[in-house]
Amino acid sequence: MRIGAHALPNRLFVAPMAGVTDRPFRQLCKQLGAGYAVSEMVTSRRDLWDSLKTSRRANHEGESGPIAVQIAGTDADMMAEAALYNIDRGAQIIDINMGCPAKKVCNKWAGSALMQNEPLAVQIAAAVVAACAPRGVPVTLKMRTGWCDEHKNAVQLARQFEDAGIQMLTVHGRTREQGYRGCAEYETIAAVKAAVRVPVVANGDIDSPEKARAVLAATGADALMVGRAAQGRPWIFREIGHYLATGQHLAPPLVAEVRRLLLAHLQDHYQLYGEGTGVRSARKHIAWYVRQLPGGEQLRQHINATLDAAAQWQAVADYFDALGARMDRLPAAAAAAAASNEQQIPA
Repeated sequence: MRIGAHALPNRLFVAPMAGVTDRPFRQLCKQLGAGYAVSEMVTSRRDLWDSLKTSRRANHEGESGPIAVQIAGTDADMMAEAALYNIDRGAQIIDINMGCPAKKVCNKWAGSALMQNEPLAVQIAAAVVAACAPRGVPVTLKMRTGWCDEHKNAVQLARQFEDAGIQMLTVHGRTREQGYRGCAEYETIAAVKAAVRVPVVANGDIDSPEKARAVLAATGADALMVGRAAQGRPWIFREIGHYLATGQHLAPPLVAEVRRLLLAHLQDHYQLYGEGTGVRSARKHIAWYVRQLPGGEQLRQHINATLDAAAQWQAVADYFDALGARMDRLPAAAAAAAASNEQQIPA
């Protein structure tokens, strides 16, 4: 599969998730079988580009390509400028956010709120494509099925986005009104796939190898995008890839491997965020890894009271050393547990 000039190693993608898909997490998912990962969304507001949050999100040091950055906003010229800002900082693919359901985003008429204003949505897509084309940078777009059940317009918009030069479309199988409630539906994604020639990526509730195969069959999509199910379970990409290729399940990961992966993830995390912010923001990742493991709740409570990076890292190391003395591999149920943290918002 290709996006512009970029050949991807497989069709399993990491969804952009605010507060989650930073550079260390993206690198980890790629290491464990994801063929492509999109950054957390970067605002199109120039006055926020010098903020620490944006500078971290625009940091791609040492990241394997292709480097894809998602941008969010409501003004076509500002979005075009934001695309160039990120290209200058290493972005090789620009993704437009029209899928985020978060109130703080939609209240500003960004994210999935743009699907209510089709002329503006298409104007933004065309402006970003026009800005990126001279640099040879392809533009993709992520959206939902529509604003609400009475206004599902993904198919109409998909055709217009393709005409505007968008080179890949990702569709989350819910409306904005649904948020993450209920179940994703795949009929609309299948309809989008049938309506356009560009690659279409299916997203929503893909939390197991079997579900991945079923969604591909139901939608005819060119690729799959996994979000919340990768939180604390980044090996889901190699599990899905192996199952799609062989029809067989991989064994749960070794405790020693999870220990190594998580400790390396934490070191990268501290390096990006610094000790104070790094310790606090790492808590959610640790909690996701251990949420269904023996003693996981006790570890979570302990690290929530820890303010020192070395102490937090050591607590995790000690926990997995003790767990490894009891078992070689993660319990199957814990290894396959899908993420369900409502506070983390895939974009």
